[in-house]
Amino acid sequence: MNLKDIIGPSPWQLARDYLQMLLGTVIYTIGYTTFLLPYKIVSGGVTGISTVTYYLTGFPAGNTYFIINVVLLLMAMRVLGWRYLVRTIIVTLLISTAIGVMQTQLTEVAADGTQTLRHIIGEQKFMACVIGAFLEGLGLATIFLAGGSTGGTDIIASAINKYWNISLGRLLLMIDIVIIGFSYIIENDIETMVVGYMAMFISLNFLDFVINSARQSVQFIIISDHYEEIANEVNTRLNRGVTVLYGEGFYSREKRQVLLILAKKHESRSIFQLIKRTDPKAFVSMSNVEGVFGEGFDVIKK
Repeated sequence: MNLKDIIGPSPWQLARDYLQMLLGTVIYTIGYTTFLLPYKIVSGGVTGISTVTYYLTGFPAGNTYFIINVVLLLMAMRVLGWRYLVRTIIVTLLISTAIGVMQTQLTEVAADGTQTLRHIIGEQKFMACVIGAFLEGLGLATIFLAGGSTGGTDIIASAINKYWNISLGRLLLMIDIVIIGFSYIIENDIETMVVGYMAMFISLNFLDFVINSARQSVQFIIISDHYEEIANEVNTRLNRGVTVLYGEGFYSREKRQVLLILAKKHESRSIFQLIKRTDPKAFVSMSNVEGVFGEGFDVIKK
């Protein structure tokens, strides 16, 4: 094992990934600690277990989160790669610490010594559910896209997703349904469970939406007299591969070169600008593709 296997391909990539994971950690922690935990909303995962534990025993949610993750990380060491584990450990430590700090800041002590968590948007439990779940989903997606994990049930889901092409959102859904069911014992109230399932639905659907949007790919078919210039520009400026297909017009019987390019959807604008600059008269067809696997795209899994 060398350093590249642990930290990634380059210092710039490493710095970008860790900054993205830090951003995702902040978003996720704000969503959970500020909007879900004070309102007794259990959205699933280890944070859901931490919420139930906190309201039943008073044990700090950040400590529960940390302990459970240590156990799961030890169990996952042989399944997941070192690079993934290093990033997960860092994110887990950041989230555990952030939850502890934010929970302390939100704690209010009454005259009789009773401790409660401040409700920053009043008694609007539904609004807290929507905002908290939205932030949780966005934070999770941001962390996943950087190659990290928030730990907990995400470790289990990522371990399965490593070998099978199953949606992360679907995997987390099956695990979270069971965890949220235990939220009934907090107040023996069906409403607590219903709000928890609502938060889970919002969070996981937004998670899948953000991840799928970021991974969307497109296919370009380009016919141009300046195909060599276009192909060279795509290779050098966008660092994307180009395949030259040899075609023939059915009516004219004219031999033509056709470029086939696969790229990320967010790169499509740059490709159009490049084509327009090189050959405004080029014939271009762009279509969305369901999935692209290989170097520069997704990895083929069992």
